[in-house]
Amino acid sequence: MFPVLLRERIKMKKFSKLLLATTLVAALLMMIWGGTAGSAKAAKIDYRKLSENKPYPDVQKNPGMWIHVNLKKQRVYLMSNKNKKLYTMYCSSGAHNATPTGTYHIEDVRGDTFYNQEEKAGANYYVAWKGNDFLFHSVPINDKGQYDKKQASYLGKKPMSHGCIRLSIPDSQWMYKNIPTGTKVVISKD
Repeated sequence: MFPVLLRERIKMKKFSKLLLATTLVAALLMMIWGGTAGSAKAAKIDYRKLSENKPYPDVQKNPGMWIHVNLKKQRVYLMSNKNKKLYTMYCSSGAHNATPTGTYHIEDVRGDTFYNQEEKAGANYYVAWKGNDFLFHSVPINDKGQYDKKQASYLGKKPMSHGCIRLSIPDSQWMYKNIPTGTKVVISKD
């Protein structure tokens, strides 16, 4: 009878170690995701801040840099000529598939501010990638130049524009000041 009890004790020790390891993995996943297991929290996105907590890439040091817009993830990736992600920006693209997919190039159309009286909306820091109709620009502004906080809250989460790619204020300002005319822009559903 003694050997049977010893075997049972050994099994319980192994079970306890397995239970401890499983608990530690679950706790680690909760720390990474935030919240409870299975309910990953989205990071709070502030339209007034850079998307990443690091400097933007130096365009001069990254010849051949191009832009990838992922409509599914609502992200804009600044890519190296070797297809390495240099920087990630939160975006809000066109609702109801209004943003066309394909390959385009940054055009020689950019400006500080625009406002469309018919739509009662505008934006700051715009750069065209398909005619005057499709732009990278800041989150929307009203006729007084104030940012629309409700529309800004969808940044990185949900398509809300008429087809343009909305960015945070600093991200759009960086694009306006730094992205060269002719830069390749690839827009895909994933």
